[in-house]
Amino acid sequence: MPQDLPPSGGYEPVQYKRNLPARGFRPGVMLFAMAGVMTFGFWKVGKGIREQNELAREKMWSRIHLIPMLTAEEDRDLVRRHYADQAREKELLGSQTSPYNSDRFVRPTFAVTPSQKSQ
Repeated sequence: MPQDLPPSGGYEPVQYKRNLPARGFRPGVMLFAMAGVMTFGFWKVGKGIREQNELAREKMWSRIHLIPMLTAEEDRDLVRRHYADQAREKELLGSQTSPYNSDRFVRPTFAVTPSQKSQ
């Protein structure tokens, strides 16, 4: 029986590779896209930090500008309490006496608290 021999010129080359198209973008394109996204993110974070600093500065200056009004309000309250104390003292003692050596107003260094605890 005759033996099978290869055809003259040899066999066709065996295709063992798959010729599939590459999926997705090349790594260089992905790297540049990621760098662009990160740059945009850092830019937005920087804008946000600047905005927060501006809001904090505005809040601080608004409080600074409110201090004179709050001080005047506190002074009016102290004067009202002072005159009420003088009237109460005159009503109780019949005359106006002062425990101090001068008539100069001295800011109270203690706070009057209610005698009964509110429920």
